[in-house]
Amino acid sequence: MSESKTPVDFWFDPLCPWAWMTSRWMLEVEKVRPVEVRWHVMSLAVLNEPKLDELPERYRELLGPKGWRPVRVVTAARELHGDEVVGKLYTALGTRIHNKEEGATLEAIAGALADVGLPADLIEYADKDTYDAEVRASHKEGIDKVGQEVGTPVIAVPGADGEQIAFFGPVVTPAPKGDEAARLWDGTLLVASIPGFYEIKRTRTQGPIFD
Repeated sequence: MSESKTPVDFWFDPLCPWAWMTSRWMLEVEKVRPVEVRWHVMSLAVLNEPKLDELPERYRELLGPKGWRPVRVVTAARELHGDEVVGKLYTALGTRIHNKEEGATLEAIAGALADVGLPADLIEYADKDTYDAEVRASHKEGIDKVGQEVGTPVIAVPGADGEQIAFFGPVVTPAPKGDEAARLWDGTLLVASIPGFYEIKRTRTQGPIFD
C-alpha cells in the first residue's frame, strides 16, 4: 500500500445488497480521494447463528448452509491466492448476485471465479469447512471493532488520534459517484473524528438501486 494513501478496512458478505452498495461507493472514493480499501469477509450466517431458528423461513434458507458458500469461496481464494484477489472476486460475485440477479448460486459463484481468472476448482470449497475458522476469525475481527447488534457492511476509518474507528454502514442507495462520493467520505471522516459519536439513522424508504 502506498504510504500516501489512507487505508480503509471493509468487511462484507457477498449476499448483502446494502454492503454491495457501500462497496461500490468505496470504489468511487478511491478515484476521488487518496484512499485504498482492504477487503475482508464477514458472514451473515455466522452473525445470525444464535437466532437462526427465530428468523422467517426465507432468511433461514438464505443464512443456512447455502449462506456459507460465497464467503467460503472468497476465503479459499484469499488463502490460496493472496489478499489482492479478494476485492476483484467480490466485485465479480456482487455483479452476478445483485446486478444480474443470478443469486448466490453455485453457477453464479463459478461464473465469478471465471470472470476474474481464478481456478475453477475453488468452487469445491463452497460446501467444505476447510477455511471456516478463517471465515470466523475475519468476521470476529470486524465485529470486535464495531460492536454487537450490527450487520454488514462494516468499515474502519482513521479517527481523531489516528486509531481506526469502525462503523456499520454507511447504508446508501444508489452508490454515490464523483463529488457526492467524496462528500460522503469526508463526512464519514468528520464523524469518526468526534470521540463520542456513535450513530445517525433513519428508516429506509427504498431498496438498493443497482446501476
